[in-house]
Amino acid sequence: MLCPIVRRSSLGGMDILAQVLDRVRLSGTLLFHFELGHPWRLELPARPYALFHYLSQGSATLAVGRGQKIQMTGGDFVVITRGEPHVFYSDRRAEPLRIMDIDRSSPRLGFIRHGGRAKPLSAMLCGNFTVSRPLFGNVLELLPPVLLLKPTADSGWLEAILRRLMSESATERPGQRVALSRLTEVLFVEVLRSWIKSLGPGEGGWLGAISDPHIGPALKLIHENPERPWALSDLGRRVGLGRSAFSARFTRLVGQSMHRYVIERRMAEAAFLLETSDEPIARIASRVGYETAAAFSKLFNRHHGLSPGRYRAARRSDGGGRQGDAQEAEVAE
Repeated sequence: MLCPIVRRSSLGGMDILAQVLDRVRLSGTLLFHFELGHPWRLELPARPYALFHYLSQGSATLAVGRGQKIQMTGGDFVVITRGEPHVFYSDRRAEPLRIMDIDRSSPRLGFIRHGGRAKPLSAMLCGNFTVSRPLFGNVLELLPPVLLLKPTADSGWLEAILRRLMSESATERPGQRVALSRLTEVLFVEVLRSWIKSLGPGEGGWLGAISDPHIGPALKLIHENPERPWALSDLGRRVGLGRSAFSARFTRLVGQSMHRYVIERRMAEAAFLLETSDEPIARIASRVGYETAAAFSKLFNRHHGLSPGRYRAARRSDGGGRQGDAQEAEVAE
């Protein structure tokens, strides 16, 4: 549902989402504003990022992949989370408008009229979400390939954010890029909140599990102290469950075992420290729970496909990285 919702466990489960989103590098903007007269058809190619579309008025059919069709009406908001090719139309036989320059460099919102002059008229905003630093798994990978959110009486936040995005995109002004980025972040967080609200038990991986009264607090403990040698019995006891019940509930709701989750959490924390600090690899290994740099480097390489030093050099935002990192990692391994 399209409504801003903060779901918290008794230990503040939404803090996990805040921590993860605070560490990703999220960007995006509006790309096009379409006015569409029947008959019309838009074809959007595959892109390496998520695309979102807001049908502000009218109706449309969305076709994604092989045969999946979704009927949309005014107020619907959809995210194509994997950037798959997709088509919108009022008449599938209409001459298509192929949007091949969707990632154009200009920050200005592209206003496009398309189709015939017959009613019903439709209007749609299109934009993208890009996560370039997916530290703890890519949040977008937890979302379904097509995420459709329907309007409610409380969905005014969506229109307000999109109106502001439109006004920022329409005219170049000082600070425009930063303003668009911040507004897109707010939009993304609200979409996540709305999606989490709609989840049933066992859906959405760790995002869906953060509101569970037992698993939510367990996830918070793991996130706060990834270096601890967590055992099923210890963590279960802390959240009021026996070992077997806790293990089964964790795996069912999160979609992986607690042991695997702890490893992923450690590897995400290590990746963040490698990207954002100059701490020696041995120190980072200790901070995420490994006694030796060699043991840490072996597991990090298996998880990320690069040694810690090479990962640091490749992921530094300035493209640099310290020359000694790779040598340090080689020695550690």
